[in-house]
Amino acid sequence: MIEFINIKNFKTLLNASFPLGALNLFSGLNGMGKSTLIQSLLLLRQSHERNTLRNKGLLLNGDYVNLGTGKDALSSFSEQEEIVFTVKWDDMDQPVCYEFGYQHDSDLLPLRKSEMEDHPEALSLFNSNFQYLSADRLGPQSHHQLSEFHIRALNSLGHHGEFAVHFIAVNGANILAIEALRHPKAVSDTLLANLEAWMSEITPGLKIKAVAQPQSNSASLGYYFKQGKETTEEFKPQNIGFGISYVLPVVASILSSDKGDLLIIENPESHLHPAGQALMGRLCAIAAKNGVQMIVESHSDHLLNGIRIAVKQQNIDISDVKIFFLQRDVHSQVHASEVIYPNIDQKGRIDYWPDGFFDQWDKNLDQLI
Repeated sequence: MIEFINIKNFKTLLNASFPLGALNLFSGLNGMGKSTLIQSLLLLRQSHERNTLRNKGLLLNGDYVNLGTGKDALSSFSEQEEIVFTVKWDDMDQPVCYEFGYQHDSDLLPLRKSEMEDHPEALSLFNSNFQYLSADRLGPQSHHQLSEFHIRALNSLGHHGEFAVHFIAVNGANILAIEALRHPKAVSDTLLANLEAWMSEITPGLKIKAVAQPQSNSASLGYYFKQGKETTEEFKPQNIGFGISYVLPVVASILSSDKGDLLIIENPESHLHPAGQALMGRLCAIAAKNGVQMIVESHSDHLLNGIRIAVKQQNIDISDVKIFFLQRDVHSQVHASEVIYPNIDQKGRIDYWPDGFFDQWDKNLDQLI
């Protein structure tokens, strides 16, 4: 697990520290730097996969992130022409410092210093115990891509969820690695049974049909519903609510996770009813309680409240939950974000609510009363 990361001179973060836990929630107004922490981790993984991290440098454009060139990555108000990521893993005595030089028009920032001689596959950031789901996920469609390499070698659903249907078709009969993620109404311990049970809290009675079709190099997806003792005919995803297909990779990735995994998910609550948004918070909390490190970016007060309820119901310890709120002083001469660290207590109460921190409901209510 990543215990700590410090970021210097990267985009809006001049010098920001993030003491991470099992469940990490990043929030803030648009453009405040929430994605910057996530991008720093993705850049390290991207560079590792392209074999540039060890002795060449930081690759700014690739499969995970496309930032542009050095001028797009270096903070405008940096006093040094360098970007530094310092990462501490729980199974290492000392943090690892990655220091990169600056080249204005290059998408490869030269490596100046790295205190790790190798990047062992034991680290979830660099191995197949890693899952990243972008906010730019696929919407409803009947046919999806196949990739034996992604689902078997990388254990990946794809950054956009493009391999999720193939993943479900192949792994649907597998037993959940984390027993606590089993839904009380699931008919078995399999991934598919629990995927249907959890998704039924979003859309009651939902059943999922995922079939790999190698002859057409695609995987098909269909939905049907349980109505009493009967089931409906199969429906195309395009004829069912957008949010169902959009969130399917998120729920599948959480349910298929195991202790020691690292999941980075952007806006898991998008396109969901408030009850579904709260459910996402609950699922993230259960996974984190059982050894999965979750890094989540969200704008949803319902997701936050789902986490708060999970804390109160002892589904996760308060020490495992870290909340980060990023803001920027518009009156400052320096265009840089600062990080606020609200804390949560055992009753799910939060000690500090800075302006803009999931407070729009209260502001609107004040105007309505």
